[in-house]
Amino acid sequence: MTTNFHSHAQHGSRPPRTARVAEQLRQEISQMMLVDMKDPRVRMASISEVKLARDLKSARVMVSAVGEERERHAVVSALRHAEGYLRGQLGERLENLKTPPKLRFELDESIAYSVYISSMLRELEPADGNDAAPVAEEVP
Repeated sequence: MTTNFHSHAQHGSRPPRTARVAEQLRQEISQMMLVDMKDPRVRMASISEVKLARDLKSARVMVSAVGEERERHAVVSALRHAEGYLRGQLGERLENLKTPPKLRFELDESIAYSVYISSMLRELEPADGNDAAPVAEEVP
């Protein structure tokens, strides 16, 4: 069962520690990508989700990126290359963890897939609007 961080806030209970730390990791890594990292490949990407192991020693970091497939994979490659730097920064920023988790970056294909589906649906729409079903006129 996956736990949504925000669903607990609505019910007044605290989410499990792994969910809280995962959200904290997502926010910190996102912030570092925007502000601290010099690699331009990571500027147009975001962290969509962090899945943290129960023992807090490893995390799957889902990366959402726009662009061609080659460009999206380059973002993941850049983040993998920067893992040591990111873990070092997380160690300094997150005082609630003894050791920052090992980060495994993966491309989140959900946005690319939804863009693909949207483009397919647009192709199915009538081009000139004449093929559309007639709209009933409002009677006074």
